[in-house]
Amino acid sequence: MKRVRHSRGSVLFDKGRGTWRFLQWTNGKRRSQTIGTKQEFSTKAAAWREVERLGLLPRKASSPSGYTMKALVARYQAERFPVRHDTAQMYRSWLKNHILPKWGDQLLSAIQPQPVELWLRGLALAPKSKTHVRSIMHSLFEFAMFACVLELGRNPISLVRNVGATHKVRQARNLTVEQFQALLKELPEPFGTLALCCATMGLRISEALGLRWGDVDWLGSQINVERAIVAQHVDATKTRGSKKTIGISPELLERLRLWKQS
Repeated sequence: MKRVRHSRGSVLFDKGRGTWRFLQWTNGKRRSQTIGTKQEFSTKAAAWREVERLGLLPRKASSPSGYTMKALVARYQAERFPVRHDTAQMYRSWLKNHILPKWGDQLLSAIQPQPVELWLRGLALAPKSKTHVRSIMHSLFEFAMFACVLELGRNPISLVRNVGATHKVRQARNLTVEQFQALLKELPEPFGTLALCCATMGLRISEALGLRWGDVDWLGSQINVERAIVAQHVDATKTRGSKKTIGISPELLERLRLWKQS
């Protein structure tokens, strides 16, 4: 029967040389290192203690409880970071400016809901921004359990509340038809046409900026929303449902035609 080698190695006394030797298999090859003489270490246990002192034993793999938030974030960025450019940029901002400075060096097993909630309350951020920070931390802990660096169980961030998360710091202003028409008169081109596209077709500004002349079906009076531009970066639309074909009124189509000619 084949003998199973000890994963930590073994200490043997070489009678020919009169020394203790530490034997270990590494990548299929046996390595040998002299520890000392019988006079220096009278027993095998003493020789083992010297092996440990010299740091010759292989390091144990990090246990789940020894995983830090910084290590988790590095792995999360490599394996499950958002693909969309602006979403990834937002994640990096929250991680760099808030999560890592506070929790980066802490063990995952030591992060508790109550300190996280108190920390979240104290951040000088709008309620919606705090919701984003909380959501990212929740995703990080979900990934930690998925990657087996944290024991399966209830996500501790699910116990964290963000009081006032739905309260808006600044209320959106609704314009009447007359107010919007007055605004259009003050906007030079192409911003007037851009505002009209957003208002009449319900486009996000990123989707309106991503429009090309090739997206316009002049005969069918339609426009295809295919992409978005955020921070001068061309990307996919925010959601799959946003990528669609929209009908254009004759008045807007004529305005687009005039702008194209100019």
